[in-house]
Amino acid sequence: MANTAQARKRVRQSERRRLHNASRKSQFRTRLKQVVKAIESGDKDAAKAAYAAAVPIIDKMSKTALVHKNKASRHKSRLNTRIMAMA
Repeated sequence: MANTAQARKRVRQSERRRLHNASRKSQFRTRLKQVVKAIESGDKDAAKAAYAAAVPIIDKMSKTALVHKNKASRHKSRLNTRIMAMA
């Protein structure tokens, strides 16, 4: 249990940040799933549109260190490769 005013404040801040970060990570995963769903549906235009919407979110998550930059790059690369491989 937090015994000092400073420790109580840090608990409040940590909880606020945890909730904010959880929301952002959820948004990151949702955008990835939207691109994958569009790819699996076979609609290349929809997949490109979903990918274009996902890239700024992925970049923002890596910039704020919620997701490692290499993980973000890996996701973008693999999704783009799958889109380009579509007939």
